[in-house]
Amino acid sequence: MSQASRAPAPAMWPLYAAGFTTAFGAHGIAANLGSFSHDAVSSLLVLGGLLALYDGAEVVLKPVFGTLADRIGAKPVLLGGLIAFAAASAVYAVADSPGWLWSARLGQGAAASAFSPSASALVARLNPTAKHGRVFGSYGFYKSIGYTLGPLLGGVLVWSGGLRLLFLVLTLLAAAVAVWTVPAVPAVPPLPKSRQTLLALARRLADRSFLTPTAALAAATAALSVGVGFLPVSGAAAGLGTVATGTAVSVLAASAAAIQPYAGRALDAGRLTTRTGIAVGLALTAAGFLGAMLPGLPGVLTGAVLIGSGTGLITPLGFATLAAATPQERLGQTMGAAELGRELGDAGGPLLVATVATATNLAYGFATLAAILAFGLLALVASRRTTPALQEPT
Repeated sequence: MSQASRAPAPAMWPLYAAGFTTAFGAHGIAANLGSFSHDAVSSLLVLGGLLALYDGAEVVLKPVFGTLADRIGAKPVLLGGLIAFAAASAVYAVADSPGWLWSARLGQGAAASAFSPSASALVARLNPTAKHGRVFGSYGFYKSIGYTLGPLLGGVLVWSGGLRLLFLVLTLLAAAVAVWTVPAVPAVPPLPKSRQTLLALARRLADRSFLTPTAALAAATAALSVGVGFLPVSGAAAGLGTVATGTAVSVLAASAAAIQPYAGRALDAGRLTTRTGIAVGLALTAAGFLGAMLPGLPGVLTGAVLIGSGTGLITPLGFATLAAATPQERLGQTMGAAELGRELGDAGGPLLVATVATATNLAYGFATLAAILAFGLLALVASRRTTPALQEPT
């Protein structure tokens, strides 16, 4: 019996915890750098640099570590990344100085680049294709919980003990997940594979079976990032207080978290197809940004619910589709490349909306992103040729 057919449930929990760790660490620190660390973050330029340092490391290194996971096995890369994340977090927890903060953030980004795609690859390798929707839905749920709790719990930790306390908690969290992983997650040996040229890799990544779900994931990540970053701005411009705008962001994250397990189960049960699910997700997300153009609290909450629901629908379907269409011996490489697409969406979405909003206003920024999402929806609907990217897992 193969490991995928056994798919021991206890083995999944450390992988879900790894997803939570990367999300909690990324958003927990990013949301609190500017507010509570004036000694280390002396200007907006410094803040932008610290934020870009983490994301930049992920953009460069995720495909590299994904390929390494295919070559030596995903579990060693997962463990190495978690241990490195704990060590990088400990750097600033022990040495409280601005210079070490830069080193810690770079180290955290590099480490997350290792264990994030490795965890995704293991989620796929340890489960049969027929369960990919369910397990990726659960994986996305716990990552969304990390995104939700990061700013909130991170703010409490920094308020009570300073930024070093948050880094200490991240040290202990990553170390605990690493220790948990050792006995709970089975070793999944690398599969034999033929030599792959750069041209063959380029062709595979340019195929619709990769591009369609990756583009959908990038669009969902861009929309989520814009919603988290700009819905509070829209609410503040309408005279809403920080409690109301903070609640809207929590509603967005909670909507994204809640829908992912249900979407994954519906995919596995055959009640939802990938084409339909991604199309509905794009439509909901585009409608969310149009709703966000309404004035006041109704617009902010409407946008939060629809954007969260749409992105939550797309995410597990996109990852399940990638896993189903990828040879198992190339899963790490594919997940790393897909994560790169998500990182580009994470950076590009806010940049696009900010650029349009600067030239006009925020409503036009929302409308521009809604139009791009609608264009993606139309392209998906108009596609007549069935590809592996849109076939159902079997």
